[in-house]
Amino acid sequence: MNVYQKLSLARAEFHQMELKKSGHNKFAGYYYFELSDFVVPALQVMKEVGLTPIISFGKELAEIRLVNDDKPEEVIVITSPMSEAALKGCHPVQNLGAVESYIRRYLWVTALEIVEHDALDATTGRKGDGPVITPKAGIGDDLPEEDKEFLREMAQSCTELVAKGQAKDAYLMIKEAVLDSDQEVWLSNQMDAATRSAIKKSKSQ
Repeated sequence: MNVYQKLSLARAEFHQMELKKSGHNKFAGYYYFELSDFVVPALQVMKEVGLTPIISFGKELAEIRLVNDDKPEEVIVITSPMSEAALKGCHPVQNLGAVESYIRRYLWVTALEIVEHDALDATTGRKGDGPVITPKAGIGDDLPEEDKEFLREMAQSCTELVAKGQAKDAYLMIKEAVLDSDQEVWLSNQMDAATRSAIKKSKSQ
């Protein structure tokens, strides 16, 4: 089989597996796959069909390369733009780790055509509206402290950008961070109403 046939077979076999979704969005009331839920089964399927996945990160693009074990010259490359979080007071390695974790997950989701609940539809009620910026008490309180530190710094950066009249840049920062819905809601709770309102309005500009 060529590399495309193997990927098609891998996808078919993967979607026949019964996997448990351990991620729970308390705000929107749905479950989703975390990376740890599917990466080991995905690697198993890839091995069985004869594909070797290789993920790498560059300054502008991240990619997953699916190499045909029988014909290594046959390669499928799936890419994603790199996101960046350069937040004041946050350790660079923390920023990098958060970005790479999310992008790694979405590369796998794309490679295996994993279809999940649309978080944007569920939390905003309108497709494509972007980051959730509606505060809800208690949502996200169980996030790891490292995530909270990251989000506090992002909230501070967004507040500073809005104060400078750069609400659109704050909106793009949140969008490019690829946060899940609990993180988005917890982030919004770290900003005042005026900042949230300015960011919300900037989406249509």
